[in-house]
Amino acid sequence: MFTPSGAFSGFSIDDLEAAKTFYGDTLGLRVTENAMGFLNLHLDSGAVVLAYVKENHEPASFTILNFEVDDVDSAVDDLNARGVVTNIYGSDIPADSRGVMKGNGPDIAWFRDPAGNVLSVLSSR
Repeated sequence: MFTPSGAFSGFSIDDLEAAKTFYGDTLGLRVTENAMGFLNLHLDSGAVVLAYVKENHEPASFTILNFEVDDVDSAVDDLNARGVVTNIYGSDIPADSRGVMKGNGPDIAWFRDPAGNVLSVLSSR
């Protein structure tokens, strides 16, 4: 019988140290290395997301991780101040100059990790 005791998400990266620096120092998440040499990204909700190095990594063509925030504009300003580019789609989507899209679902902005994977901050309201 299929009776899981939990679940977690994971995604591939191409450089463990670059990912550790980005997720830990730039984004401010608690990052640990597990026994297999993969990264565990610890979220305030208690969830843990696995990031693992994969040979021939190709960035995901979709959003792999969404960070819920109270205020997308403030989160984007903070990310931009930390050197994170949030206007990754340019004029391909109806967004402001910082890449914040409003009025089409929750406020949202996308950005990339060092491996090229797409992440987002979106309104939790």
